[in-house]
Amino acid sequence: MPPDVEQAEAAIVEHYPRLVRLAYLVLPPALGRNRRVLTAHSLVQRALPRGRRDSSAAAVRGGVPGQRDGAEDSGYAYVRLRVLRAALEAGIPLAFRALPRRAQLPPVLPQVWGLRLFPRSGGAEELALDQWLATLDGPGRAACVLRALERLSEPEVLRVLDEAGVPDPAGAIAESGDPANDALFASPEFDPCVLQARPTDLLRRRRLGRAALAAGAALAVCGALLALPGGGWGSDGAAAPLYARNAAAEQALDPAKLVRASPALWRTSSRTDFSTWPARGDRAGDTELLRRALAVWARPGPSVVTSATAGTPAGPPMGPAQLLFAGAVDQAVVVLMYDGLRVVRYAEPRTGTAGAALDFARTDGASAETATALVLSRVDGNVRYLTAPWVTGTALRDLLKPAAPVVALKPTPDGVTPPVAGPAPAGTCTSWNALALTGDGATRLITDLGELTPARLTSGAPGAERDVTEAAELADWSRIACLLPAVRSHGVRTVNAWTYAKQPLPEGDGTAAWLCTRAETWQGAADRVQAQFLAPGAAMAAQAARSEGSAACGPREPRVLAGVLWKSRAGQWYVLAAGSAQFASLSVSGGGVSGSANGNRLAVKAPAGAQVDLSGKLTDGTKAGVLR
Repeated sequence: MPPDVEQAEAAIVEHYPRLVRLAYLVLPPALGRNRRVLTAHSLVQRALPRGRRDSSAAAVRGGVPGQRDGAEDSGYAYVRLRVLRAALEAGIPLAFRALPRRAQLPPVLPQVWGLRLFPRSGGAEELALDQWLATLDGPGRAACVLRALERLSEPEVLRVLDEAGVPDPAGAIAESGDPANDALFASPEFDPCVLQARPTDLLRRRRLGRAALAAGAALAVCGALLALPGGGWGSDGAAAPLYARNAAAEQALDPAKLVRASPALWRTSSRTDFSTWPARGDRAGDTELLRRALAVWARPGPSVVTSATAGTPAGPPMGPAQLLFAGAVDQAVVVLMYDGLRVVRYAEPRTGTAGAALDFARTDGASAETATALVLSRVDGNVRYLTAPWVTGTALRDLLKPAAPVVALKPTPDGVTPPVAGPAPAGTCTSWNALALTGDGATRLITDLGELTPARLTSGAPGAERDVTEAAELADWSRIACLLPAVRSHGVRTVNAWTYAKQPLPEGDGTAAWLCTRAETWQGAADRVQAQFLAPGAAMAAQAARSEGSAACGPREPRVLAGVLWKSRAGQWYVLAAGSAQFASLSVSGGGVSGSANGNRLAVKAPAGAQVDLSGKLTDGTKAGVLR
C-alpha cells in the first residue's frame, strides 16, 4: 500500500538530489543533456502518490512518517520506485499506433527559456563511463544505478527491477558491468542539481522575440479597451484573496500589531537572539508596505515566489510577528519579520508590481552565537547582510587565504553591510568569502550557504567547539572550505571542523591529517558529517566518507573512523585508516587485503582499486564501524 502523501513528499524533499541523479542516469542519453536534466527533475516532482491516506490509519500500520523500516525509509523506497518506473518508460521509443505515456513526452514543468542546462563536466573516467552507459538499455542502466548509488545488494536490485516492471531483471544485472567504477556515479558529471548554463540559438530567439512583441502590442491595445487602468500595488499587494476571517489571524495581519523591540533590549534581556533585534530600516514606518508583507505571508498569491529551508514550515503567523527590518536594498524593498520559530523575508521590486518573493528560515533555539546576521539580498553574486545590534566590527575574510589580513567593512547605521562577493561566485572554488563579526566579547566567523541564515563556522572537538580565530584553525578551514557546497541549502546552522588524528605515512612520505566536519541543521535531524583526508603538501582535503543524519563527530557520539586508498611516491598502494582517540584497534579485510593495528591508525599494503571492509574496536571493547 502506498505511503501517506505527506510521508512521500517528505521523502522527496529530503532525498531530492539523490532521486534526481538516479532519474538522470537511467534516462536514455539520446535525449540530450539539457532535456535529461529537465526530465529528471520533472519525474521526481511528479512522484507523489495521487491519493491521500488517513494519517491515523498510517500511524496504526507503520508509525510516524519518516520512521525507518529496516534499512530504508518506506516513503523513500516508494518514490524511488515511481521515479525508476517513469525513467524506464521515458526510454521506450514512441510508436505510431500506441498512445504516448506521460514520461515519454517533454516535461511540462520545470521549464527553462533561453538557456540550456547541463551538469558540470568531469574527467576522462566520467566521460568513458557516460559513453559506456549509452550502450546499455534502460534496465541495464537502472540495475547499475541501483547498485552503485543506492548500494543495494543483488537480491534487492532484482526485487526493485521486478517491481518496476522490467521483464528480465537478471539479464539487466548481468549487463550492468563491473562494480569497480561505482564510485564515479557520485561525480558532479552526473549531478543534475549542480548545473552550467549556456544560451540557446540567439538569432532564432531574436526572430521569435520580435514576433511575440508584435503580438503582445496587439493584445495590449485590445486589453486597454476592455480593462480599467491599474493603480499600482493593492492594499494587500501580491497576496491571494481572503479565505477566512479569524480574530487571531486578523491581528497577525495588522501592521499596527507588529512587535518592535527596544533598541537597548539586547543589553538587559536574559536571552540574546532574534527576539532582541530592534526594528531597523528606512521603511520601518511604512504601514502600506508592512500590510502587503503580512498579507503575502498569510496568503501568497500565484505571482509570489516562495522558498523555505529544509524542515521549515511555510504557513502564516499564529499571531503578531516581530519586525526586524524594512527598507530599500539594491533594487528591492525588503521586510524581515520573526515569529519565534522562523525568520521571514518579504521582497518586492522598488518600482512596478511584478510579483514578490517570500523566504522562510527556521531559527528556533538561536543564541548570540547563531543570531549574528541575516541575508538581506543577493544580486549578481554579491550578498548584503543585516548584522545583529551587538555587532561592533565587521570584516571580510577569504577562507582560502588564511594568512591574508581581513578587509574591514563599514555597515550603515542600521547594520546593513556593503555588498560582498558570495562564496565561490563563479562556480569554481578559487576563493571563499566569510564575514568576521566582532561583538558580545567574541569574533565569530559566518558564511553564506545559500539561505536566509548564514552558517557559523567553528573548530574543535565535539562538545568543545570554539570560534575560528587561531592561525592553525584558519589553516584547516582553508583546506576544507571548498567542500562546503555539499551542505549548501540544507538549513545549516553551524559547521564545525575537527582534526581528529594525525598519521605518519608509510615510506617516510610525511604526516597526513584526518579531519571531520559536522554541519548541524536548525531542524536537528538531518546533520551532515564528512571525514576528510589531507595529504602532506595538498592544498585541499579529499573527502574520505560522509553521512547524513549520523550522530558521529558530534556531542552525542564524539568519535569517527574513516579510511582511504593512498598511493605512495614510490608507487605502492596502501589502505590508510584513522579513528578518533576512542578507538583502541583497527582492522581491515577483503579485496586481497588483511591486516590490523593497535591504536587508532592503520596502514596496510593493498592492490590498486581494492574494495575493503574496515572496522574498529573502542577502548571499552565494543565494535564500531566506519562513517557512512
